[in-house]
Amino acid sequence: MSAPVVLAGHDLVERALLAATVSDTVVLVADVSAASLRWAGNSMTTNGIADSRAWTVVSIVRDGDTARVGTVSSTSADPDDVVAVVRAAEDAARTAPPASDALPLIAGDEPEAGWGDVAARSGIEVFESIVPGLARGFDGADALYGFARHTVRTLWLGTSTGVRRRTVEPTGSFEINGKRGGLLDGASAWVGTHTRDFVGLDVDGMLAELSRRLDWSARRVELPAGRYETILPPSAVADLMIDLMWSMDGRGAHEGRTALSAPGGGTRVGERLGTLGLTLYSDPAEPGLEYAPFVVAEASSDSVSVFDNGADAERVEWIDDGVISALAYPRSAAAEFGTRPTVPGDNLVMTGGTGSTLDEMVARTERGLVLTTLWYIREVDPTTMLLTGLTRDGVYLVEDGRITAEVNNFRFNESPLDLLRRSTEAGATVPTLPREWSDWFTRAAMPPLRVPDFHMSSVSAAR
Repeated sequence: MSAPVVLAGHDLVERALLAATVSDTVVLVADVSAASLRWAGNSMTTNGIADSRAWTVVSIVRDGDTARVGTVSSTSADPDDVVAVVRAAEDAARTAPPASDALPLIAGDEPEAGWGDVAARSGIEVFESIVPGLARGFDGADALYGFARHTVRTLWLGTSTGVRRRTVEPTGSFEINGKRGGLLDGASAWVGTHTRDFVGLDVDGMLAELSRRLDWSARRVELPAGRYETILPPSAVADLMIDLMWSMDGRGAHEGRTALSAPGGGTRVGERLGTLGLTLYSDPAEPGLEYAPFVVAEASSDSVSVFDNGADAERVEWIDDGVISALAYPRSAAAEFGTRPTVPGDNLVMTGGTGSTLDEMVARTERGLVLTTLWYIREVDPTTMLLTGLTRDGVYLVEDGRITAEVNNFRFNESPLDLLRRSTEAGATVPTLPREWSDWFTRAAMPPLRVPDFHMSSVSAAR
């Protein structure tokens, strides 16, 4: 029996566009090659590789100034299914309500470089550089759990208006959780990082940091809920700032539905946040944190539009020197509100700190807390961007410039906007892995932040 025919990504785009019969069509094809390692109790448990394809047809039926959009996605690799998926998208478009964001599609003239190349691949060999360090860690006394993941997504985007764009996005993460003194009642600590290729990853340094955090847990102190001077390391800062960026859509702010809405109408663009002069930006060309340099939208939202597929994505400074300077606007919303289109980012970087390390910030702290990671973050009130969540895997007491004990976990209630207004110190910006959002968002570089009155709203029984 002969092997089934699998179309190359660019060929699938062209075949779907050729089958289209409606006014306009957008085709997105994503081939993902993934490799993973997982370990528990100082032993490798699983490893594997997997390849997958997901593709989407966006059909647009136009009648004068009215446009209706239908979207159908598929994971089929059978070339014979292409026409059926296209027809299903077209049928969905004919019965859809008029699109409020309707505009002409972005025009293109010729395929960009690499359009006809095959999909890039990952493989188990990507982990070769980290295995020796892990083996040394497995020989230690602490029980290590964790995983390494690497995906390479090759994305093709083509439209009936001539756009032909391709990009390759390698994304990796490496996380280790260490246990000392038992799984249920012992100490627990976490370290993690983002990487594109695992080259140069300092596993020994990460294990040393993990051991240091477990050493801090030798003494335990119970503290009540309250407001504490708190140093947030880069990972925790990333989780909170990602939530902020996800909330920065222009339409919601203009319509009074978000924390970026100004009292009395309009938006908070131009408002200063605190005194530190921090800058928060997304940039598809940021070294080590690169992402697709064009709009990829399977569906429209307040932040993106299917009609903008293929448009250039550029650097956006969401906060510039402490001042809110941009919100996300698709082209249609930008025209409606008299501003420029702004594309949400797939990385997030904060700069403008003093350059101090977290250890140096701790050394200047008379009494306070260091919390290493956050989890189960949920929005409580979108109009203030109030978030709640839990601390996890290490909250530590600082006394006279030294970490002296582990303390209990807490539930927190905080707004990222208010944190920026109240923060009194930011340290050196370093690449980091946002632990809570790492399944969806891994590309971040953040400084540690000092908050004089971080709100630990209640004590958590979690260990």
